[in-house]
Amino acid sequence: MKKRQASKFYPYFDSEEKSVIDKMTGFFNSIVFKHQPILTDFLNPGERDILKTISGNDLFIQEFGGYPNAEKKRVYMTEDWVNLAPCAYEITPCEIVYPQKFAHLSHSAILGSIANSGIETDTFGDIITDNAGHWQIFVKNELVTFFQEEISRIGRSQVKIRPITAKDILHAEDDSTDATIIAASLRIDAVLSGISKQSRKMIKDAITANLVKLNWHGVRDSNIIVKETDIISLRHFGRCQVMNISSTRKGKFKVVLKLWQTRKNRQKN
Repeated sequence: MKKRQASKFYPYFDSEEKSVIDKMTGFFNSIVFKHQPILTDFLNPGERDILKTISGNDLFIQEFGGYPNAEKKRVYMTEDWVNLAPCAYEITPCEIVYPQKFAHLSHSAILGSIANSGIETDTFGDIITDNAGHWQIFVKNELVTFFQEEISRIGRSQVKIRPITAKDILHAEDDSTDATIIAASLRIDAVLSGISKQSRKMIKDAITANLVKLNWHGVRDSNIIVKETDIISLRHFGRCQVMNISSTRKGKFKVVLKLWQTRKNRQKN
């Protein structure tokens, strides 16, 4: 294996992702020089995609986020294949204990409290709920005590972070809804306009402001054509996945989507 140059990969991704490309290239080059496996922090799908692009077929990449279908995952990188058990990823599931009879927690409130505590977002994974008042978070093993000491309040509620075992992990509820739109075009601005009920000009402005992502990567071109399985996100609105595309008799497109809206937008509807 030869050392990778980060700049080689800049043209393939949005300019805002250069720092991520630099970091992922650093992981690859570290293995080239040291021949030691690397366990990353929690990476989102876009970061993992960049890492896989840089690594190509030269490394074995395995990933796990603490539970099936996790969005954020830790990645184990090796030169040779290794059979890994879940414990190899050094993830501890934790329950957020709070007075459920008198308080209500939300994903945004939990995330905000963690951010305000100065905790980096790559040190923890998904925040999940069963929609019945129970909340859990996945944390790097070595930082569990730190989380317990730093997270004592979320909003107005006093909370405790309590480590749990794998058998106590919640079955995460999917709060998505199904939606269907009729669009004159499959351009990303047209599809987002249809699902968000914002004008195409507003969507184009959002794209210019780097508020839109396609498959977890920033986009700057409103002419991009979306396809089935694509995931599109619009900051402050939510994200959607294109499930099916078909043509109508009038030459337009029927687009079936799976939609995850922010809580604020769900309440509006």
